[in-house]
Amino acid sequence: MKHISPDYLLSHLSNNFHLDAVDVFQVAIIVIFVLFVYNQYIKGTHSEKLVKGLMVLIVAWAISELLVHLGLTILGFFVKTVVTIIVFSLVVVFQPELRKFLGYLGQTGFLNRNFFSVKKSTDTNVRTVKEILEAIKYCSKMHIGALIVFGKQDNDFLFSDVGTKVNADVSCQLILTIFHPNTPLHDGAMVIVDNKITAAGVLLPLTEDPKLSWKYGTRHRAAIGMSEASDCACLVVSEETGDVSIALDGTLRKYEDISELRDDLTKILGFENETNNSLLGFNLFPFNIGKRR
Repeated sequence: MKHISPDYLLSHLSNNFHLDAVDVFQVAIIVIFVLFVYNQYIKGTHSEKLVKGLMVLIVAWAISELLVHLGLTILGFFVKTVVTIIVFSLVVVFQPELRKFLGYLGQTGFLNRNFFSVKKSTDTNVRTVKEILEAIKYCSKMHIGALIVFGKQDNDFLFSDVGTKVNADVSCQLILTIFHPNTPLHDGAMVIVDNKITAAGVLLPLTEDPKLSWKYGTRHRAAIGMSEASDCACLVVSEETGDVSIALDGTLRKYEDISELRDDLTKILGFENETNNSLLGFNLFPFNIGKRR
């Protein structure tokens, strides 16, 4: 086997790769464009992990080409073959996710994202958080089951043809009315988008995670399933225990007091810079969620 010294690698690279100012400029344009698309349309969405995986495969493919140019033909073709097999395998395994991602790209909200969004007033944002927290506090105390999906303007198409359309301002009374056990919509999920209750009685996809504990019921499985299938956050109140949890990216977090829930809820809704101080004016002191008084 031929011994490859560092001097040989450096000389081989210098003989085969000549970058002038034009090449550097073109590479810089491509990098800037990729970073722009990632920050504007991919970052913070459910597709972020998929895109990161594709970027790793692209880097691996580039490394395989480099190995071939360095004379390590067998190793280079081996890496290239592995990458090719992984790509085709991902297309087959993640076909539903790719279909959803392509459908997401075709939505008008995707192109308008971060460009034409209208900022709600601080008072409206504060009121939305206050009304949700008051309703969740009551549901937790009285062991009333609840499931709320926090959507975005660019993924509201997920709920356009399901459930019962509401299109009403967020209020504690309306939330409690919808989730009251004697109402026809209490078993489904409520959807909140842009300070509006857009739909209720929505049926969500259940998670298929085999490792999920048996103690979680349909509401928790629906919350986790929705967070896996989209970049939405789902708030769920257990009817049996009164526990309050939020599912995000397939992970379920349980909350013990209202202050932690308030902080995360304002971040999820995108109000963290506007409501943290204003919420202090409401009488929402920490309390143990899920325990009767």
